[in-house]
Parts: sequence; structure tokens; C-alpha cells
Amino acid sequence: MVLELRDICKDYVRGKMRVPVLHHIDLNVEEGEYIAIMGPSGSGKTTLMNLIGCLDVPTSGKRILQGEDLDGLNDNRLADLRNRQIGFVFQSADLLPGMTALENVALPLTYRGTKKKERLSRARAMLERVGLADRMDHKPNQLSGGQCQRVAIARAMVGNPSLLLADEPTGALDSQSGEQVMELFRDLNESGVTIIMITHSPEVAACAQKTYLIRDGRIQAGGAR
Repeated sequence: MVLELRDICKDYVRGKMRVPVLHHIDLNVEEGEYIAIMGPSGSGKTTLMNLIGCLDVPTSGKRILQGEDLDGLNDNRLADLRNRQIGFVFQSADLLPGMTALENVALPLTYRGTKKKERLSRARAMLERVGLADRMDHKPNQLSGGQCQRVAIARAMVGNPSLLLADEPTGALDSQSGEQVMELFRDLNESGVTIIMITHSPEVAACAQKTYLIRDGRIQAGGAR
């Protein structure tokens, strides 16, 4: 089991008011699964992704990642888990504009202290894997939107994470670029990568093995295709 969520609740405090966002979420993700979590704006899906990705903490409940209980871990340990165990792909590629594609992909390994020769070698291999062998020395303003998103996927995967989290990864792309990015996610999953995709799009969710619907902070349904 890569991820276990047990009875997760999340409230936000606004002034004197407590606003519940997630209600008693249970979710298990096994190694190699490709899961879509689909819901409209305001359903709680991004809050759920932030909790899975160790970017936020639940009000109550338990999160277990690769057998490790996340509750009570200090900020340094959580940052290390994010770097080593979780790859993130967001709607915006969020590449550093002054760096080449190769440098952007290698960046997470820099934070690990990986030696330069190794991190550049691994970054090159990942860019080749996502079909950008001829764009390694290009900066983001020299790449299309779809190419930038593929760089972002390579960056998320360069550290061999246990879990790849994607939040609306095709939301800012045209239909052709979006299809290419989704094909890349399918290829990654077929090679054994565990993926959780957050989306509001039925077409994107249809690419996953399982789809869970979330509405008003509750998971309403889920099942294999």
C-alpha cells in the first residue's frame, strides 16, 4: 500500500467561524494504481491533494505514506518526504524562467545533495523519456505550453517518487497538447508509476483505472473501470 487515508477531516478557521471542508475521507492507494479524483470547484479536491502531498495537515484522521505515519512529523521530515516520495505536477508548469529544461528537471536532486554529474545524467534521461531530448537547453519561454508541462512531469519523476500527484495537469493546455500529456501519464503508469490525478474533467478521469467522485468534501463513489 502506497497511501492510506483514514477518517480524514479538514476544517479551516475564519475569524471565529470553523468551516468544515473535508468530511471523514477514507482512501487506499496501492502500488501501480492510477486513480482520478473528480469533482467541481469547491468540492474539496485540491484540499485533499494538499493533505496527500504533505502541503497541509488534517484536523483529524490518519495519513500513512509508504508505511510511515505522517502525523506529528516535523517540517524538515515532511519536506524530505515531499522531495523523495512525492512528485507534483500542477496546472501551471511553474518552471524557473532563468533555467534551461535540463536545469529545471535536475533541481529537486540539487536539494537532495546529489552530485552534479549524477543529477544532470538523471535529468537528461527523464527528458528523453518525455520526448524532449532536443529541447534540453531551451528555457521555458522557448517551449510550448505542452512542452513546459512535459518538463514539469520530468521534474516530478526525476527523483523516482513513490507517488505522482497531478492537479488539473491539462487545464491550461489546448486539446492536442492535453492529449499528449495524458498519453505520457498512461505510459508512466504502465511502467509502474502510482498516480493520483485531481480533475474536474470526465475525459481526463476516464484515463485512470479508478475514479472517485468528491462533492461537498465527501467521497461519494469510486470504482474500477
